Amino acid sequence: MHESGMSQILQKVAPIGEARDREILKDAATYVYQERPQGPVQAHVFFPQNPSPEPRPVVVFFHGGFWDVPTPTQFVPHCLHFASRGAVTVSAETRTSARHGTSAVEAIADARDLIRWLRHNADTFNIDPNRVVLGGAAGGALMALLTTMPKPKTLPPVDGLDCRPQALILFSALVNTTRKGAAFERFPDAKTAKRHSPLQLIRRKLPPMIFFHGKTDRITPFDDVERFCRKMRFWGNTCELIDFERADHSFFNFNVSHKNFEATIGAADRFLVEQGLLSAEAIAESDPSC
Repeated sequence: MHESGMSQILQKVAPIGEARDREILKDAATYVYQERPQGPVQAHVFFPQNPSPEPRPVVVFFHGGFWDVPTPTQFVPHCLHFASRGAVTVSAETRTSARHGTSAVEAIADARDLIRWLRHNADTFNIDPNRVVLGGAAGGALMALLTTMPKPKTLPPVDGLDCRPQALILFSALVNTTRKGAAFERFPDAKTAKRHSPLQLIRRKLPPMIFFHGKTDRITPFDDVERFCRKMRFWGNTCELIDFERADHSFFNFNVSHKNFEATIGAADRFLVEQGLLSAEAIAESDPSC
């Protein structure tokens, strides 16, 4: 989707608060995917305009922040792009401290259950359960990583449904939750924080990943992600890192930099085509300039 088209969509929104969120999400179908003791948890689903007899890939995005407040509109521009490319896309919500009084652990559990719920409803949504892509920013990227990095014996299928994706797209990712990393205090204790730190979980046979990161990010340090990707490749995994000079934590967002948004989403699109998870032929249909 071109910048002008995206701008027209986002210029229609109400100025603040929940009214703005409702306007931005108006083209999504909203579902409750889990009823938790603290209340329902929702997913906002975008469908491609053209019907397809074949099951479609699904691309799920977990918004940034450290599980404090819900911001499901962050990845709507990304959802619209990949829906135009023939994928079913999801802007996910999970439990947050502001709304539910919960920690990172509950949000991670929600992320895993969302993927299982999507696979359980694959026929309803016409999605291919073997073409699941997860994306996320900061703490949302950590949630995406933790759907797949733990060993199978510690994260087995539930009722026959796995939560592991086929690929990940990660922005300004949080990969270190030990005392030396970020968001350590969002976990119940030091042991739990370390157990959920992606840098501690690298092993063989992980799905392909692409990272986008600003080199002047002061919230989730670039050095941590560079080290993560180096270790991933050492263990024989596909892990691509695209860095941005003089870019901070929020550099990739549509409302921060249209240039960086276009660069990152274009590279993410190319990455998914290379992994066989998105059709190259759909490019010409979705982009009149091609």
